[in-house]
Amino acid sequence: MAAEATGSANDLVQVVALLAAGVVAVPIFKRLKLGSILGYLTAGVIIGPFGLRVFSDPASILHVAELGVVMFLFIIGLEMRPSRLWGLRREIFGLGVLQVGLCSALLTMVGVATGFPIAASFVAAAGFVLTSTAIVMQLLEERGELASTSGQRIISILLLEDLAIVPLLALVVFLAPAQPGQDSLDMSQRMIDVAIGLGSIAGLVIAGRYLLNPLFRILADSHAREVMTAAALLVVLGAALAMQLGGLSMAMGAFLAGVLLSESTFRHQLEADVEPFRGILLGLFFIAVGMSLDLRIVAQNWALIAFYVVAYMVMKAIGIYAVARMLRTAHREALERAVIMAQGGEFAFVLYAAATAVGIIDGAQNATLTAIVIVSMVLTPLAILVMRRLTPAPQQSLDGIDIADGLDGSVLVIGFGRFGQIATQPLLLRGIDVSIIDNDVEMIQAAANFGFKVYYGDGTRLDILHAAGAGRARAVLVCVDKGDTAVQIAEHIKAEFPLVPVLVRAFDRGVSMKLVELGVEFQLRETFESALLFGKTTLETLGVEQDDAEEVILDVRRRDEARLEAQIAGGLQAGRGFFKGNMPAPVPAPLAPPRSRGRAMNEEAADALDSAARSEAAEGGAT
Repeated sequence: MAAEATGSANDLVQVVALLAAGVVAVPIFKRLKLGSILGYLTAGVIIGPFGLRVFSDPASILHVAELGVVMFLFIIGLEMRPSRLWGLRREIFGLGVLQVGLCSALLTMVGVATGFPIAASFVAAAGFVLTSTAIVMQLLEERGELASTSGQRIISILLLEDLAIVPLLALVVFLAPAQPGQDSLDMSQRMIDVAIGLGSIAGLVIAGRYLLNPLFRILADSHAREVMTAAALLVVLGAALAMQLGGLSMAMGAFLAGVLLSESTFRHQLEADVEPFRGILLGLFFIAVGMSLDLRIVAQNWALIAFYVVAYMVMKAIGIYAVARMLRTAHREALERAVIMAQGGEFAFVLYAAATAVGIIDGAQNATLTAIVIVSMVLTPLAILVMRRLTPAPQQSLDGIDIADGLDGSVLVIGFGRFGQIATQPLLLRGIDVSIIDNDVEMIQAAANFGFKVYYGDGTRLDILHAAGAGRARAVLVCVDKGDTAVQIAEHIKAEFPLVPVLVRAFDRGVSMKLVELGVEFQLRETFESALLFGKTTLETLGVEQDDAEEVILDVRRRDEARLEAQIAGGLQAGRGFFKGNMPAPVPAPLAPPRSRGRAMNEEAADALDSAARSEAAEGGAT
């Protein structure tokens, strides 16, 4: 019993160490702007067998953590409807094949040029060419580029690389040194393996097409949430297992399952059920990769590993950039793709293990190649950071765009997004002369198509405000969509043109308070009025008389104004101002609720609303 208790305690220590490593490392690296992936990898190195030695067998954790990649690909598949996937067929089988082919040839040349046999050089190159799906997908997700055109091209290439693992594994068998007793049965076995793989894909497609939707319909009728969650996991893991048994990658099986369910009425429920598991396991995968880095191998062969890491990453990046430019991709996009995809990936471990099993490479070479791939994965976030520092942001073309200079409209509008467009319409209908500036070239061009004259100008610059006529305007409307930017513009105008009325769109309560401190004539939280109208209409829908509903909304306005004034006063009394500290502002006593037709506002609900304001000042994000 004591031994069992000790074993359980050790297991719990390892679980706690895994969670603590991620919880501590990721926020630190995010704060340093190095990204969460590098944080996870570093945490893995620290708690692994070559750090604090909390774990001695990272391979077992890596095997479980690969499920995070599987679930990630399932969620990506849910976003890729068959029609959308078909629309990417040229990128998958055109761009993807070109990139994999050219990069494989370049990296094979590196191995041959440094004295390795052609078979070993090809296997090493092919493994490194298979980019890390987990790292690239996570980077795209953090940057919000999964749905962008450039992001879709990268996803297409990753899909082709996932498919490429199948013929590459078969090719490893062909390249294996001849062994005594081998005969024509090997060819038959290879054909059987290919047939099994194709059969697995066909079976998964048929099951997804005819079985999954009826299954989820039956489960939904049971109204058991935990059963739906279990079914979602069953679909993901079952599809991954089917592909693995067929000799294919688990990630590809999960992706296919996601695609087959992408047009299902249950896709949003499935995504919500799988998402928590995906996030945790994907982080665990990166930690396990960090633990797998054999620091002894790195120390013994550091010069060799450093050379091949640089040579492989540079040559692969050159190949990726060349293919992108050959297909007329813009320079910056091609450069970003080359840097993002320059590392090796998790499928390299599978390919190298297969090559070791058949004798193409030995154990020491396998360990060295694995270290090369892992080091390249660790360097990728750093390489992206360096690229962003060294390459300036693309300059917008101002061809056909008029610069704000010498404007003399009665009203100056800064920012012509959705809010600015609506706010400007009453002025134009009244015949008021309006000058409009914005710093979004695409929006300016789009506005021109509808007959609006918008000038290019950055409202945060004082010289632009002078040129745009802010000092001569009867009023300035600040309609930008970023709270900090709105405050900065208002601060410039009130300091330079104190007699000009300034009306500002505020993002939230925190921004409103800053604007009130600056002394603007009017500020409005962008969702406040629409939310009040929404609430009033809801009351009327529930049978409340129109007059009563209007009185309730009026009371909500009064309470909100009182809370705002009290918070501002409380922030100033704190000595350092509300915005420089986290002290919650005092809350006024509840106002007397209006009474009409014998009805009174629920006092307890009103008091609860007033009490909720105690945390609004600390949060600074309440509407």
